[in-house]
Amino acid sequence: MAELHDAQMSGFLGGQILIAMPTMRDKRFRRSLVFLCAHSAEGAMGLILNRQAEDICLGDLFSRLEIPVGEPIAANPVHYGGPVETGRGFVLHSGDFFSQDATLKVDASVSMTATLDILHAMSAGEGPRDAMVALGYSGWAPGQLEHELQHNGWLACPPDHELVFGQEHERKWDRALSKIGVDPSLLMTGGTA
Repeated sequence: MAELHDAQMSGFLGGQILIAMPTMRDKRFRRSLVFLCAHSAEGAMGLILNRQAEDICLGDLFSRLEIPVGEPIAANPVHYGGPVETGRGFVLHSGDFFSQDATLKVDASVSMTATLDILHAMSAGEGPRDAMVALGYSGWAPGQLEHELQHNGWLACPPDHELVFGQEHERKWDRALSKIGVDPSLLMTGGTA
């Protein structure tokens, strides 16, 4: 909880997880968790953690990019990272992989890389221990996320390994709320969509 307090004191939430409130008006973010890779006065950028891209797995993506892929990772899902640049790929991963001039170190345990070298490393078995490949991202213009936070569109919580890299997507939203002491059944449901 100290991590969340430090982030709130700075006014920025990079490295934290946004939890969409049930009243979220944008259907693209309904019951979503968004890991904020960056948040500053210039805006914010993050990846949705609990939504898979439709009709594509990692093997399909690697095949389209003509990158050989082994069986252990071919069946892994590709995530829907958000509605911006949905044809562009991003890899949210453990901090044990770093590519000079390509990897954004979010914190000590999570980084993001958006170049093909990480996919080549993954196919060769030299990639990060944990990785989530996403198409598209979630972005906010300067002041936009702060406005949405002030109008109760989002809550924030500190990340943990299971929320970021776990595969039980349907349980992540409830789990994130429970982590910050909020009973999901007590939140207003329905909202305006």
